[in-house]
Amino acid sequence: MTPPVVSIVAKSGTGKTTLLEKLIAELKQRGYKVGAVKHDAHSFSIDHEGKDSWRLTEAGADTMLITSPEKIAMVKQNRGVEPSLTDTIAEFCGDRDIVLTEGFKRSSMPKIEVHRRARSEKLLCRGEEYDPSLFAVASDSSLELDVPVYDINDAGGLADLIIEKFLT
Repeated sequence: MTPPVVSIVAKSGTGKTTLLEKLIAELKQRGYKVGAVKHDAHSFSIDHEGKDSWRLTEAGADTMLITSPEKIAMVKQNRGVEPSLTDTIAEFCGDRDIVLTEGFKRSSMPKIEVHRRARSEKLLCRGEEYDPSLFAVASDSSLELDVPVYDINDAGGLADLIIEKFLT
């Protein structure tokens, strides 16, 4: 069974990661198992040139794992085709209570948008386009919207909303 997913979306530099850190800590404190998925539109690497893991990937391994008593990391080659968010979550986060994502603004997953007036007057999900998957906004200013608006630092209130909507 796939866990519920909530995507945190915003324009770059608005504070998505900061809010995610607070939400993860809040949900963990309340006893939930939380997965996190970050979208990167560019190529990234967690390997470092010259390290054994890098050498194995460079040699052609389609999947390379590093394991230790504390964690496991995987490098799996996509060969230019990014798997869907649904497939990724089902494969790697199926044992979590909830998955919070950063980015994925074009997905149909439920969304919380982060808004800072100094960054932009317009919202992504209530600007030129109307995204029906938006269910809350975290903002540094008051807004009149058709969804609840929380203070950008109110991780507790947002966690309450997430639990009410997706975990009860």
